[in-house]
Amino acid sequence: MGKKYKLLGFNGQDSTANVLILSTGKILKINVKELEKSEIADDLDNHEIKSLYRKIYSSFPNVPSVYEIEERNEKSWVVYSFLALLLTIFYTFSNIAAAKPVYIDYLDIIVTPGTFIYPFSFLVIDLLSEFYGFRLARKAIYMSLASNLIIVSLLSISTSLPAIASWDLNDQYNALMSHILSAIFASSLSFLVSELVNSYILCKLKDVTNSRFLALRVFFSTFIASILDSFVFCFIAFYGKLPVNQIVVMMIVQILIKIFFALFNIFPAYGSRYLFNRWVGKTAN
Repeated sequence: MGKKYKLLGFNGQDSTANVLILSTGKILKINVKELEKSEIADDLDNHEIKSLYRKIYSSFPNVPSVYEIEERNEKSWVVYSFLALLLTIFYTFSNIAAAKPVYIDYLDIIVTPGTFIYPFSFLVIDLLSEFYGFRLARKAIYMSLASNLIIVSLLSISTSLPAIASWDLNDQYNALMSHILSAIFASSLSFLVSELVNSYILCKLKDVTNSRFLALRVFFSTFIASILDSFVFCFIAFYGKLPVNQIVVMMIVQILIKIFFALFNIFPAYGSRYLFNRWVGKTAN
């Protein structure tokens, strides 16, 4: 696809940018901070991106950033890659491990192993949003979703391959893969919706609070995302298969567990920000 937008310049009085829509010739006037987080920025070339960030951090000198005027340094991209990898690991593990129900006698509840791992994906998205902004956090979400779908698709294909006659686990293997695939749509949709909302809320709160109150941002964004994630997954995966009251109970249990992790995640969030500031530099808006 060809280039859709061209950055024409900036208006110093109100910190806005003029962007030309190449297909129509229309000129958009947009705040530079909103431009940085929009899909338009994905279409800008390297020179335009550098000009945009130079304008942002000269217009908003108090906004911390891991950008060094030219571009992010190598350490920053290493951290980004590591966080994106963690997100993929947590999400993929939760999907595959969902095939095994776990009974917790003390609480008299049935959950899956992913129930205690998946909430850490919210922490990862919070860190990506905090350090890199909504646009790059969104890319990590898309990459994790695509990776999971590819892995599950390959596992599905593997069930059609002929097994050796002496292998007695072929039926069990196929049944396990079928169980994993049965909830993949609900899992993918809930992941996509909840993580995007989580990232968007945290970034908006960061703007409103001028990068303060990290604990509030982490907890509130995860709280909302947890409700959405549990609601979407439980009703899509189990509606018509289980009574509604059981689905509601399951949803409430998941939400309560995720809220606990939302509180717990505050502490590693502060620790991660401290380490990021020391190793990479100041955080990005």
